Amino acid sequence: MKEISLNDVLQFSKEEKQTVKMKLNVWNGYTSPLDEYKNNPETVNNRWFLWKPESGRSYFREGEIAMNFIPLGNDSWLLTSIKRIEKSLNVIEDIGYEATEVGKYRQYFGRVVIKFHKYFKSSVIKFANYEDQIAVLEILSNLYDDDEFPGYENVRLSFDRLTQIFERKKSSWIGALANQKAVYLISDKKNGKMYVGSATSQYGMLLQRWKQYANNGTGGNQRLEDVKAKNGFDYIRNYFEYSILENYNARIDDNYVFSRESWWKETLKTREFGYNRN
Repeated sequence: MKEISLNDVLQFSKEEKQTVKMKLNVWNGYTSPLDEYKNNPETVNNRWFLWKPESGRSYFREGEIAMNFIPLGNDSWLLTSIKRIEKSLNVIEDIGYEATEVGKYRQYFGRVVIKFHKYFKSSVIKFANYEDQIAVLEILSNLYDDDEFPGYENVRLSFDRLTQIFERKKSSWIGALANQKAVYLISDKKNGKMYVGSATSQYGMLLQRWKQYANNGTGGNQRLEDVKAKNGFDYIRNYFEYSILENYNARIDDNYVFSRESWWKETLKTREFGYNRN
């Protein structure tokens, strides 16, 4: 069976193909583009995609069409954005271009998976030079999401990942959190302080309690409100991390959960040295 080419899907004209480039993002020494995409797709589609390095080298020119890809493994790549380059900016080590998303391709972002063997160092290539080496593996029915619930004992979420559970309606996470009571931990990675909280039937279980944190960053806790007031919401977004200490099914009495919450506060000394007030 004949392979489907990327241009069979995107339908660039002969003239357009000469202006199209591909950005193939790889590990940058600190994090993987796939992990970054799971946490915050806009970071991948802006900072990773349009970054101008310290050398000042310009990978794109005004008027060009740029496609952004992240690796999924085994020579497969996910298309995350297509933008038209409007202007090259006089910056280094920063977003180096003004660019506009090409709206007619939006339906393919996060859904088109290609097969391409990257055998060279450069991260930006001309599409026309490699077109015959690129095949479409699949077009996903929904946005790519390989972030399945890992088990209660393995939960450790950044604020951005917490909010994405609700924004993207991640079914495995929502199902796992919906009917669970829990004692949970919020850790401040900046200063090491911690907050121990509980989710019970009066708070709508763990799903609803964590949704409150995703909505306002504090869940109504006064000391966390003080942190937000002093440092701004970005402090919470950058430094707060969420995990589960103990979880229970809906039949467990709320008072038992409260007693376990108190035990963890005493054990971790979060009243004396953390963000708990009582």
